[in-house]
This record gives sequence, structure tokens and C-alpha cells, in this order.
Amino acid sequence: MAMIEASGLTKTYRSKSGPVHALTGFDLTVPEGTVKALLGPNGAGKTTVVKMLTTLEVPDSGTAHIAGIDVVADPQATRRTIGVSGQYAAVDENLTGFENLDMIGRLYHLGAKVSRERARELIDVFDLSAAGDRPVKGFSGGMRRRIDLAGALVTNPRVLFLDEPTTGLDPRSRLALWDIITSLVAGGTTVLLTTQYLEEADRLADDIAVIDGGRVIAEGTADHLKAQVGGHRLVVALVDEARADQALEVLRRHGDAEPTLGSDGRQVEVAVTDGPTALQRTLADLGAAGIELHDAGMRRPTLDDVFLQLTGRKAVDEDDDPDTASIATGKTSRTSKKEARR
Repeated sequence: MAMIEASGLTKTYRSKSGPVHALTGFDLTVPEGTVKALLGPNGAGKTTVVKMLTTLEVPDSGTAHIAGIDVVADPQATRRTIGVSGQYAAVDENLTGFENLDMIGRLYHLGAKVSRERARELIDVFDLSAAGDRPVKGFSGGMRRRIDLAGALVTNPRVLFLDEPTTGLDPRSRLALWDIITSLVAGGTTVLLTTQYLEEADRLADDIAVIDGGRVIAEGTADHLKAQVGGHRLVVALVDEARADQALEVLRRHGDAEPTLGSDGRQVEVAVTDGPTALQRTLADLGAAGIELHDAGMRRPTLDDVFLQLTGRKAVDEDDDPDTASIATGKTSRTSKKEARR
């Protein structure tokens, strides 16, 4: 069963410079109990998609369904089915972790007893027992993200939207959140994840959709997308950056594409089909030319390579969709989050 379905979604925003086409025929299907990662460069439309599917935006055209519910026709039923964790932790800093979760339960009309029980349960699940009765303003970034994610799970939603959930976290906190998300999916939750970390998509997603120009331009598993790029990457690190042009010429002869020079001026890379053979011949030619190397080797394509080939750009650090200017601050984002929970 498809828990998330979108077909032909379009959205145009007006700006001083003219219309901005955020979505231009967006299609998406997410099967039940799976994780779909949505990746794309700045302005691709990722946040616009999430806002539409969580009832915060209405499409100009197209349809969207969550668990069979028409998102536009019945937003209230949609909100009772979903949980949302946005780019900013939507918590009240003056309340304790427990009080934040209890408050969310009350907003969902769970009743005082059930709200308190669910809050304590989530405090334990997210390993916040030692801090659950302390004001959130004293929490670390990782603890705030855990409380925010816990808030999205108060009603045991069937579908969870995570909009860059680990942005700004240290590696340890990120790994902890990944484990929690993995456990949720194992329990049957369906997740749509937008992320700026390609490693995150590689680790968590059953399927990945690459979005650019407001539509999906490629879709599949991480391995499937990497296979589209093909072959290996041959990489050499030069001792003398003054020999970079000569090294580029050597790799150009043995590669399947134009070689690239790293920002340090010493690392040269090129895509090759037969990695071992290309490496052997390249090293022989570099040696004959007297070009010294610090290191040389092969690697398989990464999702970053997929990004570069599909969009012409590297993966980005943050989403800059045209409709996100209004949620650039935590205050406005928290307001939107509360609206979604209601």
C-alpha cells in the first residue's frame, strides 16, 4: 500500500522579479513501512513538497494523498495521520521536556492521563529520563532534536515527515537519531525524509528521489542511482601542484569523462569504466612523465557523484526553496509546526 502519493503537483510563487515555479509537476509514491529520501539542490522544491503534504501549503494543481486521505479535501484527517519534525526544534524552551510532550498530547485531545503516560513513555524511548524534568533551554542541540522528534510521535502517526532532522548535530547525536528512525520504520512507520547529508540518505533510505527544478529527475535505491553514474573513480594526489595540468592530461587519456582538479590543486579525479586497468595504465604514464604522487587509488561512485551528474551541482548545505524565506527563523517555523500538529 502506498502511504504517500503525489501526482502532478505544481506551485508558483510571486516575487518582485516575477513568478517562481517551485514545483512543476511533482510525482512521488512512498510504500508503507519504508523510508523515502528527498534530495535536491537549493531551490529544488523539497520544503515546498513537505509543506504541501503536511497541509501547510495548497498546490496550484495536482493531487496528494496520505494513507488514502486527500490532503487538500480533508486536511484535518490528514493531520491526525501524520507527524512532522521540521528544520528547527519546535519546543518551548521554558517548559521541561516532559511538559512539552504533555502539552502536545493535550493539543491532540488525548486527555490528561493519556498525555502524561505518553510523554513519560517517549522520554524513556528517547533516552531523556535524566533530563526530562529540566527546562529545554538547558538542553544540548541533540537533546532538543530528540524532544522535537518525540513530539512528532505523540500520537503514534502512521506517516512521519522529517525535514532535515539532523542539521547542525554532532556526529554522535546524528547517529543516535538515525538509530531511532530505523527503529520507528521497523515498527511500521512510513517516513519521508529531506536531508542535506548524502550519507544520511545512503544509511536510512529504502528509496531516493532526486528533485530539481520542481520535479523528480531520478529515483531508485542508492545502489541503483550510483549504478547510473557507472564504473569507478580514479583519484591521484600530486606532490607538486605545478604538475596538475600534466596530470589532468594523463587522466584525460584514460578516463571516460573530463577529469576534475580538487580545490587544493593537488587531487585529480576522473571517471573510468575498467578501474584496475585504468589505474595501472595511468600510474605507468604518470611515472614516465616524472609526476610524483602522494597517493593513488580507486573508489566507487557516491551519491555526491549522482548529484553532480544529474543536476550539474554538488550537494548543498541547506535548503533555499523560494517559499522558505518566511520560515527562516525558529519563531515562524515553530508556528507552522504547531499548525500542523493541530
